[in-house]
Amino acid sequence: MDNLSGVIGANLAALRRQRGLSLDKVAELSGVSKAMIGQIERAESNPTVATLWKIASGLKVSFSELITEQRPRVELIRECAISPMIDSGDGMTVYPFFPFEQDRRFEIFVIDLAAGARHSSEPHEPGSEEYLLLTKGSLELAIGGETHALQAGDAIRYQADRPHAYHNPGRETARFQNLIYYGPTARTAATNR
Repeated sequence: MDNLSGVIGANLAALRRQRGLSLDKVAELSGVSKAMIGQIERAESNPTVATLWKIASGLKVSFSELITEQRPRVELIRECAISPMIDSGDGMTVYPFFPFEQDRRFEIFVIDLAAGARHSSEPHEPGSEEYLLLTKGSLELAIGGETHALQAGDAIRYQADRPHAYHNPGRETARFQNLIYYGPTARTAATNR
C-alpha cells in the first residue's frame, strides 16, 4: 500500500459521510480531536495506531476497515487485458473475468470451446451451482446422466457438485459466460475446469 495516510483518510471520510456524522460528532465518539480527525481525512497527518483504534472503537468498525484500500465502485475489465488459460488438449480457453474472493463466494468466466471439443469437469464443492449463458454457437451439457442442448441465447443453472461435461457439437467455437457460486457449505473455491 503506497499511500496509507490517503487510504485511511478516504476510508474515514467515507464512513463519516455514510453515517451522516460531523467532524464534531466523530471527535465526541472517538475522543480524538476534531482538528486531528480533519487532518487524518485530508491525509495531512500520519495517525498512530492508538489514534486509529480510538476512531475504530468510537465508530464501531474494525481496525482493518480504516486501513484497507477499498475496492473501486466501478471496475472495468477488458478481455484483451486478461491472460486466458488455454487447454489445447480439449479445446477450451478460459478467461477469468472475476476470480473467486472468499467474501463473495463466486467467480465469473468467459469460456470458448472449439468446434467438436469436449471438456469434463469434476464435481465442485457440495452446495455449488453453475450459471451458464451461451452467447455464441451450440453446446451440449451433460449433468448426472441427462444431456441438455443449448443454442445461443439459452441459459441454464444447475447443481455443480456432481460430474458435468461440455460438448460443442457445432462447426464454430461456442462461447459462454459461466458463473460458479460456491454455496455456504463449500469450504474453498477449487476450480476444477
